[in-house]
Amino acid sequence: MPFLTIARDGAILTVTMNQPETRNALTGNTAVDEFVQLCQDVQRDASVKAIILTGAGPVFSSGGNVKDMQRFFDDALTPDLIREEYRQGIQRIPLALAQLDVPVICAVNGPAIGAGLDLTCMCDIRIASESATFAESFVRVGIVPGDGGAWLLPRAVGMARASEMAFTGEAIDAREALACGLVSRVVAPEELLPTARQLAEKIAANPGAVMRMTKRLLREGQGNSLATLLELSAACQAVAHKTADHREAVTAFIEKRRPRFQ
Repeated sequence: MPFLTIARDGAILTVTMNQPETRNALTGNTAVDEFVQLCQDVQRDASVKAIILTGAGPVFSSGGNVKDMQRFFDDALTPDLIREEYRQGIQRIPLALAQLDVPVICAVNGPAIGAGLDLTCMCDIRIASESATFAESFVRVGIVPGDGGAWLLPRAVGMARASEMAFTGEAIDAREALACGLVSRVVAPEELLPTARQLAEKIAANPGAVMRMTKRLLREGQGNSLATLLELSAACQAVAHKTADHREAVTAFIEKRRPRFQ
């Protein structure tokens, strides 16, 4: 069975991590290859405007498979080999999602642990069920965030809170996650996917090409100077002004009607 189950409804994809028997662990299976393939497929498909990512079962994702980590005890697996395994393995997920221009809404249905928490930070918007918890727990199993968590988490919650979470490994609940900005909404479990769907529909109602450029500018703004981002914005804006959707949006506004985007 594939790790990811993908359902499409119009311009929205709902992607479910579907290995509840492993608590949707991201290692020891085909998760990496499937996430990379998903990002490549969506990037090429201009008709996709939004993605909802969630997990099957009571857990969003337990991150790395701790039982699988026992194989690293083998002296034949040298530090050089392990480093390369991370490069060719789980590190491909944040790199793939960073190149994806389609907005991703993370619907966190339960515990997001270790790499599972970091996966939520790779998404653009996070909505949590009241039963969700979040833990940057690598230190508790004697390892570091090997999937980019040291870059991702501080950008979501700030350096001080990220440091506290990473140094203690302790979990925070959904309300604490809301207070520190890790998630933007907390809803009842039965309202999680409907809420994510409503948000995805609002996103998908807008012009797809402009939405993709907007996401790219937001991402590039995290690592570039204001002057560089202004140059990128001017280039994207020049393209946007020449799209049929821009013409339709302006015309619809003047005519006081709803726009009909291509």
